[in-house]
Amino acid sequence: MSASPITKQGRATRERIVRAAAELIAERGATGTSLDEVRAATAASKSQLYHYFGDKHGLVEAVVEHQCASVLGFQARALAAVSDWESLERWAQLMVNGVEQRRGRGGCPIGTLAAALADSDEPLRVSLNEAFRAWSDAIRGALTRLRDNGLIAAEADLDRLTTIALSAIEGGLLLAKASRDADPLRIALDGAIAQFRLNAPARRRHPSA
Repeated sequence: MSASPITKQGRATRERIVRAAAELIAERGATGTSLDEVRAATAASKSQLYHYFGDKHGLVEAVVEHQCASVLGFQARALAAVSDWESLERWAQLMVNGVEQRRGRGGCPIGTLAAALADSDEPLRVSLNEAFRAWSDAIRGALTRLRDNGLIAAEADLDRLTTIALSAIEGGLLLAKASRDADPLRIALDGAIAQFRLNAPARRRHPSA
């Protein structure tokens, strides 16, 4: 059974282990990452790993929680700033910039974990699906502000547009990861935003729409 650290040093140690494990799992997958490799990367003892996480599954659970919180925190902040087409474009560019900085590596942490775990671990599938739902809620909130500001028609199907956006992100990130090139994500997001613009009120449609 794992134990939550109660000291500042203990919390820092646990966080360091989780971050290192997250990097290894992103590179090698959950099944391809051993506790011994995590120990080597963090200089943690076997007793520390079992104290904080119980077993490998507990460590993977901690990685899922960490990656979901990291991605959702960034997306919530970035999407909260969206109120017009220009700020929407900035949100998209932020994601493209991130892929460029990583030289196409990494993909989506949540998507990568979902691809590896959703068919083999039901509790983690549920956790990852909840993360996607939270991400969808943040996207829908941004689209709602665009609608409230008169940029998207009142009758537009925001749930459909949200799914288009999240699918573009996940597909674009996967293709960017495979190609080591940010262009697939840029193109996918451009396509999603073009679809949003097609749902603008007729009098406010973008000239290219």
